[in-house]
Amino acid sequence: MTARAAAQATDPPPRMRQGPRPLGLHLSTALTALLSSPSGLQPWRSGSLPWKPALAEKAAELRRLADGVDADALRDAVDREVRRRIDRLLTGVERYRRHPYRRDLPDPPVVWTEGSSRLLDYGALNSKAGGAPVLFVPSLVNRHYILDLSAKKSLMRWLAARGLRPYLIDWGTPGALERRFTLTDYIAGRLERVLDAVVAREGRAVPVVGYCMGGLLTTALALRRPREVAGLVLMATPWDFHAEDAASARRAAAFFQPFGPLLEAWGELPVDVLQALFAQLDPMLALKKFSHFARMAPDSPAAEDFVALEDWLNDGIPLVAGVARDALAGWYGRNDPAAGNWLVGGLPVEPARVSVPTLALIPERDRIVPPASATVLARSIPGAQMFRPSLGHIGMVVSAGAEDGVWIPLAEWLNTLV
Repeated sequence: MTARAAAQATDPPPRMRQGPRPLGLHLSTALTALLSSPSGLQPWRSGSLPWKPALAEKAAELRRLADGVDADALRDAVDREVRRRIDRLLTGVERYRRHPYRRDLPDPPVVWTEGSSRLLDYGALNSKAGGAPVLFVPSLVNRHYILDLSAKKSLMRWLAARGLRPYLIDWGTPGALERRFTLTDYIAGRLERVLDAVVAREGRAVPVVGYCMGGLLTTALALRRPREVAGLVLMATPWDFHAEDAASARRAAAFFQPFGPLLEAWGELPVDVLQALFAQLDPMLALKKFSHFARMAPDSPAAEDFVALEDWLNDGIPLVAGVARDALAGWYGRNDPAAGNWLVGGLPVEPARVSVPTLALIPERDRIVPPASATVLARSIPGAQMFRPSLGHIGMVVSAGAEDGVWIPLAEWLNTLV
């Protein structure tokens, strides 16, 4: 045995992951769906779907398929399939929780801090110093490193290697100071001071790129500081929260309401509550994902990529109380941005007044931000260009198609501002 192998043999095993978070919700939802499958056998055999009159034609097809099928054999087959799927789900979850992968990318230099937030200079990783600067602004509810996920999948390092100087805000975990923040505090306070720090370092105005919720923040920033913002890029940024499914948006706001009285005591909306809210977008997603993961070779690149992304998804950030109210009740419930009622520092955020060059990247397969919601914002900004990659919300920055579909067009557009 080599010295390295001996050391590894005595190392404590890595701590088991908590996720997928909230684990109880994901497991109970999937198991309830699977274990209730036998209850559908009788309607299947009779073709009786009285609660869905629109499915009459499909009900008739079910009845035809049931003719000649042995009921006991069918029940046994369903039972075996339910057990197989439960086993696959639990295998996938267990393998994920124990997978040896851990993200170990070193951070670039930190050039500015305030409270729990940091500004990371990815341009310092490139020996060709002096590239055109660009400031990236992620969401307040997800970690910044989705844009620097791994050595293989890092938009920040890719841009730096091609001569740009990306700066990325790491909002950090809210502390005592941030728990008193509203969206105005984040935008008119911290984000503006981040912009000032970058402009001071670079001696010129800089383009800003907002991803998801970060795009709403940067839209307000571009309105407030047009002289310091050289251009605006909106990546999968919502605006009209009722554009495609107003009922779902209102349900998200209603989901938040029971936690309202607790926010004063907590000062924030916990990560698991936010994760439960996102889970409502596709309640069966965990079942599908982890069943698929169970079929992967545990030591394969695909398995490592899955774990890297899933670790990020489960490494959320609590949403401070003031921002939770503004975003969930204001954006999702009342649709304040599209209605013209979203105020930052007492002034309405009006896209029609954005005067800087703007590019909107609107992924066509986005299930988190419906394309129609993002399109409303792009069409409201004078002269804004739209580009629609055939990717998803997260896939636009980390999938196999991200480089050709988003990274290259983004770099080309940023270089037009130089």
